Amino acid sequence: MKGPSQRSLRRAVAALRRGAVIAYPTEGVWGLGCDPRNRRAVKRLLALKGRPQKKGLLLVAGQFSQAEAYCAAWRGPELQERMAALWPGTTLVLPAARRAPAWLRGRHPGVAVRVSRHPGVVALCRAFHGAVISTSANPAGKAPVRSRRQLHRYFGLGLVVLPGQLGGAPGPSRIVDARSGRVLRP
Repeated sequence: MKGPSQRSLRRAVAALRRGAVIAYPTEGVWGLGCDPRNRRAVKRLLALKGRPQKKGLLLVAGQFSQAEAYCAAWRGPELQERMAALWPGTTLVLPAARRAPAWLRGRHPGVAVRVSRHPGVVALCRAFHGAVISTSANPAGKAPVRSRRQLHRYFGLGLVVLPGQLGGAPGPSRIVDARSGRVLRP
């Protein structure tokens, strides 16, 4: 699978930096994303989805170092084993750093992070120099988006869209609590 063009990446990164919400393909479904440090952008994203802030949001990164600042310094051998076994692809809920914004955590003490191998996501995070908020591109209660046509039906034509193809996963990522190993979303 080929990554996005440099022109598409520049456009998406510029949109993220100005506080816009963007859409992009991931491993299994289309995602909506924004700059996790920009509270207004997060509010826009939550409003688009009709999602309450208390649920929290997850971060996607091309490598863990892009999301590490949002996570507490817990680094035991169990965590290293889980990271090695489940990344890339699975979302891990890690202990949140004190400076991780409340709008990212929601009512939870942890922060959800997925390291992706999807070429578009990896290129986006590399060009943005950091992790991006990632949530499935669908209004709350609706099916996750699997095509650009469905994306436009849900959200209109106003979103900046990073072109690309979905990976081979059948749906949104599995979520696992990093400390306990408990599966939170299959």
